[in-house]
Amino acid sequence: MKVKGLRWWVVCLVALAAVINYIDRQAFGALWPNIAKDLFPEMGPDDTKVIYATISAVFILSYAAGQTIFGKIFDWIGTRIGFALSIGIWSIATMIHVFAKGMISFSIFRSILGIAEAGNWPGAAKANAEWFPTKERAFAQGIFNSGAAIGGIVAYPVIGLLSAYLEWKAIFLCVGLLGLLWLLPWLFIVKSSPEKHPWLSEDEKKYILSGQKNQDIDEDGDYDDGYNPTTGKLLKHKESWGVIIASAAIDPIWWLFIVWIPIYLNEVFGLNVKEIAFSAWVPYVGAMLGAWFGGLLAQNRLSNGWSVDKTRKMVITLGCLIMIPCFFLLKAPGSAMNAVIIMAVLLFGFQTAIGNVQTLPSDMFSGKIVGTLSGFAGTAAKLGAFGLTILIPILTKGGNYTSAFLIGGALSAIALMAVWVLCPKIEPLKPKLKR
Repeated sequence: MKVKGLRWWVVCLVALAAVINYIDRQAFGALWPNIAKDLFPEMGPDDTKVIYATISAVFILSYAAGQTIFGKIFDWIGTRIGFALSIGIWSIATMIHVFAKGMISFSIFRSILGIAEAGNWPGAAKANAEWFPTKERAFAQGIFNSGAAIGGIVAYPVIGLLSAYLEWKAIFLCVGLLGLLWLLPWLFIVKSSPEKHPWLSEDEKKYILSGQKNQDIDEDGDYDDGYNPTTGKLLKHKESWGVIIASAAIDPIWWLFIVWIPIYLNEVFGLNVKEIAFSAWVPYVGAMLGAWFGGLLAQNRLSNGWSVDKTRKMVITLGCLIMIPCFFLLKAPGSAMNAVIIMAVLLFGFQTAIGNVQTLPSDMFSGKIVGTLSGFAGTAAKLGAFGLTILIPILTKGGNYTSAFLIGGALSAIALMAVWVLCPKIEPLKPKLKR
């Protein structure tokens, strides 16, 4: 049996995993007002915000470690089993949230969840490198990233509706089951890599492999293993550090919003759980559109003859230039509706840029090392997010988020500089010649 366009089935399943990933992740923030009332009834908002930040920071730190761990795991055991392991563990971790009694138990369960959920991102980068030619990778990454945005859009209304009928513990149980169900189509459809998949037509296999420019190190027109350096040699390339630093700067912007949107809306504008559920999804609409836009724009430019270097830098620059003024507008939005609309524009810019940042490892290295570099970049990104999350309760005492937003604008500029300065030419790299 041959399946036409099998690569698109694969990326859609990866995107669906991202949707589930974000539903599982966002449940904690969306339900926090109810959790705080249940577990910490004697505490005020500043005190519960510190507890929320601590638990969230533990999650992010674990997520940072998980990026490197699962980056290596995916390069070791492959995309198929790597995803099954990652999503299986994180689904069970979500379900055991029902046993949480306080900060320590929540931190333990969120730590397990963070390590396992981290596998989604190096896994997606590796699947993208394996299943797509260079010119389609930004669009494929955009589809995957839109899964994260769709997860954010879906999570808040779904959790808001469930909270009308179920207590918070039962909701964690329900959302955890989604990931276990995802395993069924994944293991059925993704039987192997493109080289050996029995359902992949010869035409599609040739199209995928012949279009992987960084998989032809001797430039003879035939697919080979490409440049596959050791970890030590990988880190000697300044381009690798460009990817790592850009990720460390830009990714905390996303976490600033996914962690703090519900708390911000509750603290600054007085919204309750149900009101948050029907407004906090708006920024993710912008994120979803930005993921599609960034991917399609890159694909269009590459199809029209632009180089990978010119295309990636143009799209990343555009995304950052959209973000920076939005941070200044958030200093005084005027109303909750204005705030979430500005956030939507900001996250549109973020996703426009981040999809192309995330394709950089596969633009420069072979598929066999992409998971490792993506894992390092992801770890650096989450360490940046961890630091910012720890700072937020200090920066926002009394409900003033101005300093946090100014830091976000500065991070956008740093990410942009890292790409331009440390990645002078984005192209398949070759071994450095010994002198």
